[in-house]
Amino acid sequence: MNSDLGKLLLRVSIGGLMVFHGISKLYHGHDFIKGMLTSKNLPEYLWLGVPLGEVFAPICILLGVFTRISSLLVAFTMLMTFYLVHGMEGFSLSQTGGLKVELNLFYLLTSLALFFLGSGKYSVYKGNKGIMI
Repeated sequence: MNSDLGKLLLRVSIGGLMVFHGISKLYHGHDFIKGMLTSKNLPEYLWLGVPLGEVFAPICILLGVFTRISSLLVAFTMLMTFYLVHGMEGFSLSQTGGLKVELNLFYLLTSLALFFLGSGKYSVYKGNKGIMI
């Protein structure tokens, strides 16, 4: 089997799907994110992390550039969604039987897996030379 092909599919799954969430937020505005932040007594400017965690990092993941750090950024973004959007209620079951945070949990765990696996040989960035980037 080809583990590098598996890493590519994982990168396409995370980066290719997550980027649409970020673009949607940029297109439709970010006022609701600012509102969630201020409701939790967090600074409003933290909304700037959304384009980083949901647009820039997924594009880097897709390309295989700075994959490890980008994966951590996506994982952190998902942890923030647990706190800001779902809270503990997110770990209850939805009407369809899955966890309400199922998609967020999927992105969190797969991005952590990608952090440990790295980008693989099918990536744009070839200068790693074994250094965790």
